Amino acid sequence: MVSERDISQDKTPGDLAREALWFLAHTLIAFVLLAIVVGVMALNHPDPDSSSPKLLGTVLAFVAPIVGGFLLARIHHNEVATYVWISGLVIFSIASVWVIDLPTGNGLCETCGAGEKLWRTFFTFSHGSGLMGGDGLLVGTWIPLSMIGYAIGAKLALISRY
Repeated sequence: MVSERDISQDKTPGDLAREALWFLAHTLIAFVLLAIVVGVMALNHPDPDSSSPKLLGTVLAFVAPIVGGFLLARIHHNEVATYVWISGLVIFSIASVWVIDLPTGNGLCETCGAGEKLWRTFFTFSHGSGLMGGDGLLVGTWIPLSMIGYAIGAKLALISRY
């Protein structure tokens, strides 16, 4: 049985450091693309209680990084950009642990279990948990979604190149 070559073989510490820096750079680019989306949406002063701006923001948090990742991967042909989804997974994991550790009290999620805390904090547009100061959608959903979208866009660009 033939197995694929390990990508870390035959690489110097300098090559690995360069890849790590590219990984960090692509992660920051995905975050900046999300910041641009949030900034543009903030200019319109959306109603914080309405579901439609949150839904639009969620779609744009995914689509804008797909386009950005596609364009940058087309220009740079950098394979590392396709692994940025890992940063999104790490951020989602950290945010999840943070939310689970938050104390509940008088409010919308007074008797929530762990699963309901996560669902209402990250994935509900109306009647959220009230945890994280209402920023659960931004921190736990949009940031990871932007990094996943960036990786998908980069992968699509590299696949279509061949």
